[in-house]
Amino acid sequence: MLRRFFLLLTLLLPPLLCAGERPNVLFIAVDDLNDWIGCVKGHPQARTPNIDALAARGTLFTNAHCQAALCNPSRASLLTGLRPSTTGIYGLAPGIRDVEATKNTVSLPQAFMSAGYTTFACGKIYHDGSVKQGTAEFAKLGPAPGLKAPPQRIAKLTGKPIAPMDWGAVGESDEENADYKIASAAIEALQSAPADKPFFIACGFRLPHVPCVAPKKWFDLFPEDKIELPRIMEDDRSDTPRFSWYLHWSLPEPRLQTLRNCGEWKSLVRAYLATTSFMDAQVGRLLDALKQSGRADNTIVVLWSDHGWHLGEKAITGKNTLWERATRVPLIFAGPGISQNARCNRPVELLDIYPTLSELCSLQAKVAFEGHSLLPQLKDASAPREWPAITTSNHDNHSVRTERWRYIRYADGSEELYDIAADPNEWNNIAADAKNSSLKDELRKWLPKSSAKPAPGSKHRVLTYDAATGEIVWEGKPIGKDDAVPED
Repeated sequence: MLRRFFLLLTLLLPPLLCAGERPNVLFIAVDDLNDWIGCVKGHPQARTPNIDALAARGTLFTNAHCQAALCNPSRASLLTGLRPSTTGIYGLAPGIRDVEATKNTVSLPQAFMSAGYTTFACGKIYHDGSVKQGTAEFAKLGPAPGLKAPPQRIAKLTGKPIAPMDWGAVGESDEENADYKIASAAIEALQSAPADKPFFIACGFRLPHVPCVAPKKWFDLFPEDKIELPRIMEDDRSDTPRFSWYLHWSLPEPRLQTLRNCGEWKSLVRAYLATTSFMDAQVGRLLDALKQSGRADNTIVVLWSDHGWHLGEKAITGKNTLWERATRVPLIFAGPGISQNARCNRPVELLDIYPTLSELCSLQAKVAFEGHSLLPQLKDASAPREWPAITTSNHDNHSVRTERWRYIRYADGSEELYDIAADPNEWNNIAADAKNSSLKDELRKWLPKSSAKPAPGSKHRVLTYDAATGEIVWEGKPIGKDDAVPED
C-alpha cells in the first residue's frame, strides 16, 4: 500500500531534475501581444490553442506586466534585469551596450553562455538594431526576417503614409511569412543542439506587430461581420490628466477617431486576432519539435510578450501608455519542477524572468537584479508575493499595479487611480477622491526612488519634462500647454 502511495505521488508531482542536471530553456518572445489569448480571456474571440496548451502544462501568470510599453526599453530591461528608470533607456535607441549603466552588464543570454549552455537566437529578441551584429550576446544567431508591408496598401487610412501601418490578408502560403521562417530556424536549432550540453534557444516572433498581415485562411477564422470590438467609453479621457496624452503625443499608430472615420476599426481588430492565431500556430510547430526531440521533459519553456497594444481603448491604438491594455502581457513557464495547469493572479513583472531562470538553472551571473524570482509561485501559484508590478514610460512617469489597484503618477505630479476589481476597463479615475488619499500614499511608496533622465543617444518616442520650467518636449519638439491634442 505504501509503495502504491509513493508511486501515485510521483505521478502527480511535477518532474524534478536529477541532481546536478541543468534544464534546457526554450525562450519564446512575442512582439506587441496583449492579453488577447484564449487562456487569459482578453478578447472573447481569441484563438490560440497552442499557447493555451502550453499554459495548461505549466503556470500561467494572469497579472503579468512589462517594464515599459515599448519594444527597446522593455526588452533591454528583461534581458539586463534592470528597470528603465535605472538605465535611462526609454526610446527605441540607444541599445544596452551604448549606455553607461548597462554596457558591462551580464545579459541573460550571456549568463547562460557563461554557465556552459549552447545558446542560439533567431527572430526578434533584442530590439532590432539595438545590439550590434557580432556582439557576443549569443553563441550563434539565426535569421531574423522582418515583417513585410503589402506591396499595395490594404488599410484605407488617411494621413498615415508609413508602410507598416497596414493590415489584411496577404498571400496563400504560410511559408512566406517571417514568423514561419523564424519558427523553422528555431526548430532546426533544436534538432541540431549538442546532446552533451544544455541549450538556451531564444525564438522571437514578429506578429501581431504591424503590419498585421497573414494568409487569407487565418482571416477566414474571423469573419468581419462577426468581429466583436473592444468595449470603450466614449468620453473615457475626460478624467485623465492632459499629461497622459504626452506619452503618445504624435505617433504613426492611428487614433480611434481615425479608424472610425476611415471605416478601419473592425478590420484592424480582425487582423490582430488573425495574425495572433497565425503566430500561435508557429508556437505550436516549435513545441511539437521540442516534443519530437526527446528533450521536452528536461526543458523549461518560457513564453512572454514585450508589451501590450491598444485597439481603440482610451481612444488610441498602439502602445506607449501606462494602462492595462499596454502593460498586461502573457507570461507562461512550463517544464520540470513547475506546477502544471496553475494560474497565478499575483502581480508579476517581465523583470522577474531573469532572476527566475537564474535560480532554476543555477546560473552564477553577478547582476543586481531589480526583479524577484518567481520560484515560489512556480511551486505554488497562490504563494504570497510582496511586490507590485511597476511600468515606466519615459522619465518620472510610472504605474504601480497590485492585485486590485492601478496607480499612475506622471512627471508633472498628476495622477490616476483605478479599482481594477470594480473597474477592469479603467474607465473611472478615482485619484481625486479624498477617501483614497491614504491608499495613494501606500501605492506611491513603490515608485522608483530615482528616475534617470534619458541616456545619451536617446531617440524615437522620447518625452522629457523639466520640472523647474514646465517645458515638455516630445521627439525633440516642444509642446505648448495649450497646444491641441493631435486628432489622428
